Amino acid sequence: MPNARNKKDRILDFHRAQGLERVGLREIRAVEAELRRCYGPDDRTSPSYIANVLREAGAEVHYRSRFVDPWMEEPYASELKGVLGFRDLASAEICLRKLDAIYRKYREISDRVGTSLARELAIKGKQRAESLASSPRVSSEKRLEKKEIAGWFRVWLEISDLFFDWLELRKQSEEFQRTFIGRDGNHRFAPPPA
Repeated sequence: MPNARNKKDRILDFHRAQGLERVGLREIRAVEAELRRCYGPDDRTSPSYIANVLREAGAEVHYRSRFVDPWMEEPYASELKGVLGFRDLASAEICLRKLDAIYRKYREISDRVGTSLARELAIKGKQRAESLASSPRVSSEKRLEKKEIAGWFRVWLEISDLFFDWLELRKQSEEFQRTFIGRDGNHRFAPPPA
């Protein structure tokens, strides 16, 4: 692969060279093999990373993983792209508000595909948060936060119509305040101001 500067470039070069339009597990395994050929047998580029790089490049990627959003046709792809992103409690709430608004819009017009995709993204969000909450590589503070976020996604999936009322009560609860809010009223795990 000439002129490839990094793994992402190598993945994209391989994709172009092979003329891959539709990508599944077999094609992802071929990319993994190519990366091992380039970087050595110990290369551990995740299939999820490869799938996400190819999807961003416009490939139709059919690969299931908690770290890869489901493949979607238009207009769903444009509307739901990037909705499922959360670093902390505040961004998780923003994510759920966006997802909820899209879900309600689809539900209002009886769009079963749209409502199903929105719910599928919420399930992915819950799975991602659960995975991070159980990872020993993540700090104990972040694990607590991700466990809380996973709970938010679970409750949204169970009672979306009442979720934001529940969330306000949850944030006022003694347990939440003790765990996530400092004496100064700021979020305990928030990064320091720049």
